[in-house]
Amino acid sequence: METARLAKPSGDGLFMAEAADSRIVALPAIVDLDALDFVRDGLIEAVELGAVRVDASQVERVSTNALFMLVSAAETAKRNSVGFEISGASAPIKAAIDRLGLAHAFSGLMKG
Repeated sequence: METARLAKPSGDGLFMAEAADSRIVALPAIVDLDALDFVRDGLIEAVELGAVRVDASQVERVSTNALFMLVSAAETAKRNSVGFEISGASAPIKAAIDRLGLAHAFSGLMKG
């Protein structure tokens, strides 16, 4: 799928792109407490614009708070009647979800 970059802030690795049917938010390699505010702001902006696909393929480390933030963003998208999915989740993010017992919360969100 072709995407066009909308924004790429310097240094944090997060970027947003627009696809025909959704906004793509690519998570940075390290989604820790230092990255939460920026990732949250990107997710809020994307959900306000419509359907969101979160690309989690490059995540090497993720905090518990970041996982809960993704669940919260999905709930917000649902309340706004827009789609929300997480695609290409890396092994570290899958392991963190399993280790924290959050598989049920993420089961309907994970694609590919």
